[in-house]
Amino acid sequence: MSQTSNSTNTKALLSLAVGGFGIGLTEFVIMGILPNIADSMGISIPKAGHFIAIYALGVVIGAPFMAKLTGKLSPKKSLLFLMIWFTVFNTLSAFSGNYWVMLLFRFLSGMPHGAFFGIGAVVSGYLAKPGKAAQAMAIMFSGLTVANVVGVPLGTYIGQEWHWSFSFILVGIAGIATLASLYYWMPKQSLEESDSETNEGGEAPSGIRSKKLWALIALTTIGTGGFFAWYSYIAPLVINVTQLPEAYVGYVMIVAGLGMFFGNFLGARMVELFSAQKSIVISLLSMTTILLVNSLLASNNIAVFIVSFIVGVITFSLAAPIQISIIKAAKGAEKLGSSMNQSAFNMANASGAYLGGLPMIVGLPVTYASVVGAILAFTGACIGIAILYAQKAEKRKKRKESLCT
Repeated sequence: MSQTSNSTNTKALLSLAVGGFGIGLTEFVIMGILPNIADSMGISIPKAGHFIAIYALGVVIGAPFMAKLTGKLSPKKSLLFLMIWFTVFNTLSAFSGNYWVMLLFRFLSGMPHGAFFGIGAVVSGYLAKPGKAAQAMAIMFSGLTVANVVGVPLGTYIGQEWHWSFSFILVGIAGIATLASLYYWMPKQSLEESDSETNEGGEAPSGIRSKKLWALIALTTIGTGGFFAWYSYIAPLVINVTQLPEAYVGYVMIVAGLGMFFGNFLGARMVELFSAQKSIVISLLSMTTILLVNSLLASNNIAVFIVSFIVGVITFSLAAPIQISIIKAAKGAEKLGSSMNQSAFNMANASGAYLGGLPMIVGLPVTYASVVGAILAFTGACIGIAILYAQKAEKRKKRKESLCT
């Protein structure tokens, strides 16, 4: 994408942030209004929880599918198509009369999620000033963090005080705002990737076959699962361990959301100071430490707020470094690789929540979810260290080959 004026680029990045806000709102607001949906449809809360899981499944399946579907379109047309899909099915979710209709619409609502962030991450890199790709991606992901701080509490309040359907209408409004901003602010130029998404004969480009790419996908799936092992059980942690009133769960989540907002931009700065790969390892090792600290200090009603903020900071400090590493590794298939990474985040969501709950099944306290999270984060860090060593070995090999020639 050819460079345009700075003001145009800033507006284009803000349009991506508005889309991130809408996506963050629909992904997380349902957790706060789940009992209301269950009561309205006459189903149990665990059954209503299927609406969360099916959305994640939609992201996992939809990310590569949507990236391929929009592969021949310009970035602007791709993003508009994805946001039209998102707006339509999220709005229709508000009018779901029964379990099966809601299940279908939640699955379809999740499908454009990964591709929007994946393509948006690549686009933001082209919109950025030289050397500022990480900051540009941080602007896009800031919409997701603002959704956690402002949008989700607001949507939850609306859904609880009036009707849960209004929460999804709010998501639809965010989708319309994104469509308008993309239409007017996103440049029309084509994104010039280094290669096509498929080679002649229909073969996948070399980037998709890269061992480093798949190692990074594994790192995302396992390492960021550490956050979800903790976050999925924040409510029982605050109520049963810290022994704060139920209303305080929302406050703790807002504090974590504030941490995500600041961590998002911290991650961009870390890429500039170190490298994307080193930043990933630093953040995952930090996450390992803070989750272990959480398992020890969760009973303290001050520490729970401090730790929640720090976990939010560390988790979103991973966003830009991982996305940049994925895009570099997926040479020739940047949009597809970037979208697949969003699938990995949602697989981390599902696996982290499942594994974090296993200790409770055998009678251990909810603090052990944080211990599981620390193990997952540390495993991700080990994968990151292995990638670093592989990169160094490859550089040494190239130096020897150049000396021989």
